[in-house]
Amino acid sequence: MHSIFTCKVLKKFRKKGKTVERRRSLEEFEKAKKVIPGGVDSPVRAFKSVGGTPLFIERGEGAYIYDIDENRYIDFVQSWGPLIFGHCDKDIEASVIGAIKKGLSFGAPTTVETELASEIVSLFDGIEKIRFVSSGTEAVMSAIRLARGYTGRDDIVKFEGCYHGHSDSLLVQAGSGAVTFGSPSSPGVPADFTKHTLLARYNDTTSVEECFNNSKDIACVIIEPIAGNMGLVPADEEFLNSLRELCDKNGALLIFDEVMSGFRASLKGAQGKVKTKPDIVTFGKVIGGGMPVGAFGAKASIMDRLSPDGPIYQAGTLSGNPVAMNAGLTALKKLKTDPKLYERLETLALRLTNGLKEAASECDIPLQTEVRGSMFGFFFNEKEVKNFDDALKSDTKMFARFHQSMLDEGVYLACSQFETGFISTVMDEEMIDEVVKKAKKVFGSIK
Repeated sequence: MHSIFTCKVLKKFRKKGKTVERRRSLEEFEKAKKVIPGGVDSPVRAFKSVGGTPLFIERGEGAYIYDIDENRYIDFVQSWGPLIFGHCDKDIEASVIGAIKKGLSFGAPTTVETELASEIVSLFDGIEKIRFVSSGTEAVMSAIRLARGYTGRDDIVKFEGCYHGHSDSLLVQAGSGAVTFGSPSSPGVPADFTKHTLLARYNDTTSVEECFNNSKDIACVIIEPIAGNMGLVPADEEFLNSLRELCDKNGALLIFDEVMSGFRASLKGAQGKVKTKPDIVTFGKVIGGGMPVGAFGAKASIMDRLSPDGPIYQAGTLSGNPVAMNAGLTALKKLKTDPKLYERLETLALRLTNGLKEAASECDIPLQTEVRGSMFGFFFNEKEVKNFDDALKSDTKMFARFHQSMLDEGVYLACSQFETGFISTVMDEEMIDEVVKKAKKVFGSIK
């Protein structure tokens, strides 16, 4: 039924007499689109920004994933961050199997929740209590409710290019000016919800000052201190310091969204890289070891406003799920026992990005790169990227061609110019050098 369509698409994967066979992924995508919107359960997976058809993955092993056509790829997505020890890590796998044998979920307290909470609290000076949820979106949504309830205010400040999940008040787009009250960026989001969200420019203190001038009802400023959803764009230390000062001056709380950077940039996330301390932190990804999880934490004086101790309501049947808690506890213990781990991962990330930049330069292709711990990013851009406007000037068509060609070479990169890549402990210099060699070949062909 799909033979003509398949043959046409497969031409994209043919080079120098070699065909990368993805027939089953193509067929399964057509099936999926009949019963799942867009054929995917998260929009970026549809490959719309890079072209082609998404790969349907059969399994993962270490640094590699295998699609259902048995093609192997070096995986720099790592499930969008949580798999810092790669696919099917034996220790995490054993902890999950052990937990499953006792039961999948109870909807009641377990001791492993307290153990994982204690591990996280011990690493952060500004966190005395933490509550677990089931996703990063839920963690951020709950943290903002907590900030609003604690301060008795309604407005929040977020930054263009920072993604904090798909809750209504955070799905906003910029207006005509650099700073404006937000308007919905998705149908189904009432304007009344987003009118309390003010937008500022990343790494631009003046834009945040204007937000505080426009509203005396700001409950919090929320930021990815290492932005991973406009590509990898770290916040300047001076800029973060200014946010701390503005929040203190105006009685607002500062929230660090470390769902992506937590335990990825360093053992203490972004806070291991900068001196600025937030009031509330959100986590996800690594603290679930590959299982669905999120969390938010702060000092006891803030967290104790949550129900059942306080009046601010937040709940979840699967919060603190014992399988996810065991996976996360094992991952964090492994991280803490290896003090040189992040140094090794950052060295590999720099080896990769420096190699990519050198290979691109040889072909007169402008490439900007960035590394923070085990996180890396690159932009096909003439200038350094400091904010979302800069990121939007990147050559997304070049990225799409690069992405498609690297897939043909067996390298799986994030399927958007505006996403971050990840290094895992199962990668080594030989593997990185192999990827750089493939990239050099690709740059030569797409130039």
